[in-house]
Amino acid sequence: MEREESKSNIRNTHGISKRTILFGVIPIVVIGAMIILLVNSPGILFQTSIKPLPEISIEKVEFSDRGITAYVRNTGPSNTTIAQADVNDRIHPAAVEPSRILTRLADAKVIIPFVWNTGEPYKIGITTEDGTRFEKTVKSAAPAPHPTPQQASTFAIIGTYVGIIPVMMGLAWYPFIRRLSPNKYNFFLSLTAGLLVFLGIDALLESNEIAVNALSSVFNAQILIIMVAIITFVSLLYISQRLIERATNRSKPEIEFNSRYSSHTEPELEVSDTKSSSSTSFQRQVLIRPIAISMMIAIGIGLHNFGEGLAIGAAVLLGEVALSSFLILGFTLHNTTEGLAIVAPMAKSRRIPITKLIIMGLIAGGPTIIGAWIGGFLYSPIATVIFLSIGAGAIFQVVYSIGSWMYHTNGSRGLLNNHWIIIGFAFGMLIMYLTGLLT
Repeated sequence: MEREESKSNIRNTHGISKRTILFGVIPIVVIGAMIILLVNSPGILFQTSIKPLPEISIEKVEFSDRGITAYVRNTGPSNTTIAQADVNDRIHPAAVEPSRILTRLADAKVIIPFVWNTGEPYKIGITTEDGTRFEKTVKSAAPAPHPTPQQASTFAIIGTYVGIIPVMMGLAWYPFIRRLSPNKYNFFLSLTAGLLVFLGIDALLESNEIAVNALSSVFNAQILIIMVAIITFVSLLYISQRLIERATNRSKPEIEFNSRYSSHTEPELEVSDTKSSSSTSFQRQVLIRPIAISMMIAIGIGLHNFGEGLAIGAAVLLGEVALSSFLILGFTLHNTTEGLAIVAPMAKSRRIPITKLIIMGLIAGGPTIIGAWIGGFLYSPIATVIFLSIGAGAIFQVVYSIGSWMYHTNGSRGLLNNHWIIIGFAFGMLIMYLTGLLT
C-alpha cells in the first residue's frame, strides 16, 4: 500500500499519466472528426437538394487610371463564381484577379475598365453565376491615394495636426496642474477619467459602425469587438501591475532614504487611514504609480489615435470626407484634452523632465500618422475594427488604474462623497461630447 501511494504521489508530482492524457485527447479527436465531416459533407444530416445562397462582400472600391477596382470576399457557406460586373446598372467587361472561383472567405479584385469622373456617385454591382447580385454605392468618386512621398507627407501633416499638436498642447497644462490644491487636483484627475471613458465608448461605437457597414455577419464582428477589448484590458492590467511592482521594488532604497532625511514629501494628497502593513507599500508607490499610469494613458490614447488615423486614411481613400480647416479644428479641440489626461495623474509626483513629457506626447499622438498611412494605402475593415477594439480595451484599463489610484489616495468614502470628483468626471465626458460635435 505504501509503495502504491508513493508511486501515485510521484506520478502526480512529476507529471500526468498516459491514461489521463488519452482521456483528454479523445474528446478533441472526436469533435474534430465531426467538424471535418460536416464541413466536407454538409448534407449528411439533412438530405436536401437546396443549395445555400452565395454571399459576396464588397469591402472596398478604388478609382484609378485603370478604372474601377472592387475588392470582394466570399463570405458565403460554399464556393461561388463571379460571373459579371456592372456600373450604375450597366454591365461592363471585367477582369477578376486571381480567379473568378472563390472558395469560402477567399478574396479577389474585380477590375472594371471604366472612365469615371471625380466627385460623381457610382453604384458598383457584382453578380455570381446563379444570378445573385451584390452592390456597393460610392457617394463621391475620388482617386485612390498611392504610396508616394508626396501623399505620405500629406498624411503625415494631417496626422500631426490631428494627433501630435493637440496632445502637445494638452501637455502644456502640466505646470498649471502642479500648483493646484488637493481638491482641485482630484477634479482634474476625475476629469481625466471622464475623458477616457468617453474615448473608450467612442472607440467601441466606431468599431461597431464599421462592423455593421463594411463587414459581413460571418465575421461575428460585434463579438470580436468585445472579445478583443476584454483581452486587451486583462492583458494590460497584468502588464501594468507587473511594471508598477518592478519599479516600486527598484525604487525602495531611494524612497526609504527620502522618507528619513527629506523634510518635504510629495505628493500632497489626502491619504485615507490604512493599516500599517499596507502604508509602506503605498508610500513606495507614491512616486512610481502616477508616472506609470500616465505612461499607460499615453499608450492607450496612442492606440485610440491609431484607430482614428485608420479612419481618416480610409475616408480619404474612399472619398467620403473633405479635410477642411473646420474639421481639423474640431479634431484639434477634441484631442487637446488627451494631453491633459496624460499629465493629470503625475502632476503631484516628483518633477518630470520635459523630454519624458515629449516622449509621452509622441506615444499618444504619433500613431495617428501611422494609422493614416495604413488606412490610406492598405485599408482593411477587419484591421480597423481590431485596432479600435484594442484601443478601447487599453483606455478602459487606464480608467481602472486611475480609479484604483484615487481609491488609495482618497478612500472609498472620500471617493464617493467628494463633489470635486463627481463634477470632474461629468465635466470630462461633457467636454469630449461637445468637442466631438465639431468633428
